[in-house]
Amino acid sequence: MPSLSSRKEKVIEVKGEIMDIWQKMYEEAKALYQPQEVSDFVYARHVVAAVEAEDGQIFTGFCMEGTCGVFHLCAERAALFNMYQETGQTKVKRIIAFRDQLPHGGPSGMPCGACREFLMELHPDNRHLEFMVDYETRQTVTLGELLPLWWGEERAQQFEEKSQDKA
Repeated sequence: MPSLSSRKEKVIEVKGEIMDIWQKMYEEAKALYQPQEVSDFVYARHVVAAVEAEDGQIFTGFCMEGTCGVFHLCAERAALFNMYQETGQTKVKRIIAFRDQLPHGGPSGMPCGACREFLMELHPDNRHLEFMVDYETRQTVTLGELLPLWWGEERAQQFEEKSQDKA
């Protein structure tokens, strides 16, 4: 079982209101939560997410799912695509994802296997990013704790070495 941590987070001021970064991320993602049927086959916005990029910017996304089982885009990956499209960043500090209520312990708010894998492939330093496990207590878990023996570690190290040689 991954170890859970509870840390004091940076405090920010938004519209004269003091909030921590998790609260800001929650508020931005919550604005997208509007479950809807797009068509008889596609539904969207029943899971939302906010991602804090390495530079502190926050990006949001919502899920879209099709009934055929092939088309599915998680809220986390949608937010990551927005981050990359807008800034080219690949490193992430924090992610919060939820449905109709805040992450409240256990598996609530945890990313699926595809999202975990995509985050590691995006940048191996993402192993240090934190997922919100329990919003009330501010418990988090790192991607590295969720994915301790990643299959791509050796390849990622080789890529990093090649990148450093070019610099």
